[in-house]
Amino acid sequence: MLSSLADVVGSKHVLTDPDVLAARSIDHTGRYRGRASALVRPGSADEVAGVLRICRDAGAFVTVQGGRTSLVAGAVPEHDDVLLSTERLSAISEVDTVERRVTTGAGVSLAAVQTAALSAGLVFGVDLSARDTATVGGMASTNAGGLRTVRYGNMGEQVVGLEVALPDGSVLRRHSRVRSDNTGYDMASLFVGAEGTLGVITELDLRLHPIPAHRVTAVCGFDSLDLLVAAGRMFAEVDGIAALELVDGRAAALSHEHLGFPPPVAGDWLLLVELAADHDQTERLAELLDDAQLCGEPAVGVDAAAQQRLWRVRESLAEVLGVYGPPLKFDVSLPLSAICEFASRSADLARRQVRDSLPLLFGHIGEGNLHLNVLRFPVEREADLYAEMMELIAGCGGNVSSEHGVGTRKRPYLSMSREAADIAAMRTVKAALDPTGYLNAAVLFSPSP
Repeated sequence: MLSSLADVVGSKHVLTDPDVLAARSIDHTGRYRGRASALVRPGSADEVAGVLRICRDAGAFVTVQGGRTSLVAGAVPEHDDVLLSTERLSAISEVDTVERRVTTGAGVSLAAVQTAALSAGLVFGVDLSARDTATVGGMASTNAGGLRTVRYGNMGEQVVGLEVALPDGSVLRRHSRVRSDNTGYDMASLFVGAEGTLGVITELDLRLHPIPAHRVTAVCGFDSLDLLVAAGRMFAEVDGIAALELVDGRAAALSHEHLGFPPPVAGDWLLLVELAADHDQTERLAELLDDAQLCGEPAVGVDAAAQQRLWRVRESLAEVLGVYGPPLKFDVSLPLSAICEFASRSADLARRQVRDSLPLLFGHIGEGNLHLNVLRFPVEREADLYAEMMELIAGCGGNVSSEHGVGTRKRPYLSMSREAADIAAMRTVKAALDPTGYLNAAVLFSPSP
């Protein structure tokens, strides 16, 4: 099989070095490990299709890898898999400023797309802290959201066309230049959010947006989470909302202690809010802040430098979370009415298991898309907490995953968010496109009974 793969992609792009494979078989969190037999790096959609045909015929499992920023073991192999990397699918077309779109390979980083958009006077609607390493193919596969979701929506709302190598080794190309297309199934939506189980996304047509002429940012402090949630509800409905981020005050304190970034305001809970429009939003923001029950004066940034300083309270979290070792991460979507209950009960759960654990909550409050990170929680104790936390999320009316996907880590809990008929229908689609189940076999679905 290895010689056949080399014939397709070139011998230098088929790697079997044990150290390379070991490094590629560990999750971004450092908590989850797998095993692989080879790493293959195709350079085109046809090469991806050729790799898939060979692996299918050989009965080899395939795990697809992009930037490997998954937090739920979505890129960790379980079956001595062939790792299929999209890193060489790195082409970016010239930006179409009339249609406001750009075509990119699946292996292009988010930062590269953002740079291309900005150079053309436009903006890409999705932003993540992992922008330098996350790839747009992986982001589409998990339907990632991020820091601008409250304004532009998730990744699926940015994808207007795509190219996919299917499990049978054929290539589906869905590139439509028209803005309204009602000619059958919405194929792009089928593969966006499928976590690589139905095919390998190789190329995407991405929607771009005009850059607002004016932007104003504020960080506000609150004495209680319920007051912050109430303010978040208000801001989420405002025309011109561009970002709405919750930050645990304890996380901000850690950033100060370890990175030297003092929080811009005091408060047990912080809310970063940003408005953007074609006209100055400063007075409008001041009026809205007057209606919120803050615990002190907000910090407001009108110019770019001041706004960047305020954003550090949110952006620095990714760097500081690992200060006590790999944190235990929970990506959760909750009704806004359940956030306070979840925050309290999840902290109690964590501390009951490990007394000195440190649960920190932050995320996209406008959509109830939150990230709970439990620090100082030993890897060997994870199983003690994970199932209870999933039960709590479901009991609060939430979904066990919001924007990180189900991956491997959350697959036993899919039935908490999907009914049996949903899962059966998804399995039917999977079986239709991948009858042998060899593609991303560890992801999303638990083994059939």
